[in-house]
Amino acid sequence: MQDILEAIAKKIAEGGRNIAFTGAGISTESGIPDFRSQGGIWDQYRPVYFDEFMSSRDARVRYWDQKIAMWDGLEKARPNAGHQALAKLYDMGLLEAIITQNIDGLHQESGIPGDKVIELHGNTRRVRCMTCGETSTVAEAKQRILGGDPAPECHCGGYLKPDTISFGQAMPQKEVEAAARLSSSCDFFLVVGSTLVVHPAAMMPEYARRAGAYLAIVNLSDTPYDNACQALVREKAGPVLQAIADLAEEYR
Repeated sequence: MQDILEAIAKKIAEGGRNIAFTGAGISTESGIPDFRSQGGIWDQYRPVYFDEFMSSRDARVRYWDQKIAMWDGLEKARPNAGHQALAKLYDMGLLEAIITQNIDGLHQESGIPGDKVIELHGNTRRVRCMTCGETSTVAEAKQRILGGDPAPECHCGGYLKPDTISFGQAMPQKEVEAAARLSSSCDFFLVVGSTLVVHPAAMMPEYARRAGAYLAIVNLSDTPYDNACQALVREKAGPVLQAIADLAEEYR
């Protein structure tokens, strides 16, 4: 495996347009569960679809109940070695941006500027009004819910919802387009902790591959691109990324 890590690090150290793409596998080491895996959140709760949320107060109450249950773990989570390694690469000028499927905000907490993190599925640390679009903090919403308002509404009368993409909700066009542009023009594309099966996010490595980018994958399970990448590592993200970042620092 050392030879593979060295090859990835040397490619990163060359500079150019280096992009990282992250999924749930980078955050599980911070104690955040992979919602789709066996025993995850969606095994415990039936998801509330977006049209249900918008049409039924009972569904909104159920949705917020689920979010409160999830927040306990999210609030305690901190960036792990994997997040910190990507932040180190960014600080060295060897990483242009991160495209992420995660909603936990840990990349920003690790020190990467918010405008360099493209969040395809939103961010659970924000709350957005579905009518006027105004954003507020999770703390405000949680205080209202625990105070007896189980489905809080905005001052405009719109429904408040964590700023994440629900089942059946349209993807954020601006972020998807930005991710596609970055993927289609990069020199190096690093996938970390994603099975690459959720679309349209899963198309990003394909855009990079078509553009002739070096494709590297760090993931514990199979992905559809395992036979199309230049480097494949089947290990936990944290130690692997830490080793890659340290090697890249030597090679730069």
